[in-house]
Amino acid sequence: MEKFDVCIIGAGIGGLMAAHKIKVHDPKTSVVIVEKGQTLERRKCPASAERGCVHCGICAITNGYGGAGARSDGKLNVGTAYGGILGDELGETKAMKYIREVDSTLESFADVVNGVRDYPEMFLSNEDLKLKCLQNNLRLLDMDVRHLGTDRNFNILKNIIKHLADVGVDMRSGTEIENVEYENGKWHVTGKDTDIEASKLIIAVGRVGAGFVSKFCNKFGIKMKTNAVDIGVRVEMKDAIWREFSSRIYEPKILCRTKTFEDKTRMFCFNQGGIVSAENNNGIITANGHSFSDKSKKTDNCNFAILSSINFTEPFNKPTEFVESISRLANSIGNGNVLVQRFGDLVRGRRTNDHRLGHSTVIPTLKATPGDISLVMPHRILTNIIDTIYALDKVAPGTANDDTLLYGCEAKYYSIRPEHKPNFEVMDGAYIIGDCSGITRGLSQAGAMGLFVADDIAGRTEV
Repeated sequence: MEKFDVCIIGAGIGGLMAAHKIKVHDPKTSVVIVEKGQTLERRKCPASAERGCVHCGICAITNGYGGAGARSDGKLNVGTAYGGILGDELGETKAMKYIREVDSTLESFADVVNGVRDYPEMFLSNEDLKLKCLQNNLRLLDMDVRHLGTDRNFNILKNIIKHLADVGVDMRSGTEIENVEYENGKWHVTGKDTDIEASKLIIAVGRVGAGFVSKFCNKFGIKMKTNAVDIGVRVEMKDAIWREFSSRIYEPKILCRTKTFEDKTRMFCFNQGGIVSAENNNGIITANGHSFSDKSKKTDNCNFAILSSINFTEPFNKPTEFVESISRLANSIGNGNVLVQRFGDLVRGRRTNDHRLGHSTVIPTLKATPGDISLVMPHRILTNIIDTIYALDKVAPGTANDDTLLYGCEAKYYSIRPEHKPNFEVMDGAYIIGDCSGITRGLSQAGAMGLFVADDIAGRTEV
């Protein structure tokens, strides 16, 4: 058995920030990070625009050093308007303090090019675009955003991980934890070839680790709250259609109240000049999107998600299973892949086939299966998506073009939310942080949560 002061399960942004800050407080504190995925350099997704997803056992996009954020487009939301509820948990002032610390920490690990840190400028909010949306019954969320890009984000994470190793953090890839026990004030973490004892335990397994968190909470009798779930599509079109927005604020995040049912939908995760990608969530293939800061990797397209939020009430309490069942059906109809359909075909009630897709003016950036999304989506959700596309067309004409492509499904599960103390402890010396906590939904707030917990472990914060 190996003994450490702190054991962190998961090497995403939350776990990395926690380890970094713990070592800043006390370099002598022994820290181990165990991660079931691979190192950054070995996180290779074999999928391509031609092949599509090949169903790896452990998805390299969502697992590994850097977490799901390492393979994201690296959007850092410097605020609390979206991306989680950390502002509600800590208070706005304290939450912003830690979010800004995440921003400054990432900047400190950016590469130096010609004597200057390679760190991008902030995209600020825009009042003219907010007014344009309001005039069309849409709400543009107000947030400052820093776009790192997939490539720059990767380099920053690589530098952080190297630094952690240099200061003595024991980092272990390809290490899946099978059991956690608590005995005599110590946490015992075991798996194949792994037997660790630690005084403090930080679980930071990301959204993909929701099952691990649920199992942990059930084992130790920790109560859990059910979060909302989102289901929808990834939308792809010519980049020029949204350039008025993307050139001024980088990422438009827009809320819509749908015309037919007055349900809440949202447009988010906008990728200018980006690509649509597939990711494996515990055997279910869903759509996502990325963009790059390297101009040579830009495409002629942009993409974003349109998601319909669902809050179930009693007696149903399995929202994740509901979303997974829809995504599995899409995979079944898509022969193990996500579906793609022209918007014009969808509203006319016809299936997209290879012939129609081949004549589309929008060239798909992901090898997906042409099909009919209406065979997958529940009527209410599908109607919400169509209503939202027509609403967005009013502020970005061309969004509702026939050749706009819809990839289904895109799903956001948002982990169940374990009950916790004000310092995020769920048991003595055990913390659940980041997206697996159900509190955060992105890089900045997940990283901020890691920094806060590190301060708490060091006795440097007030809650």
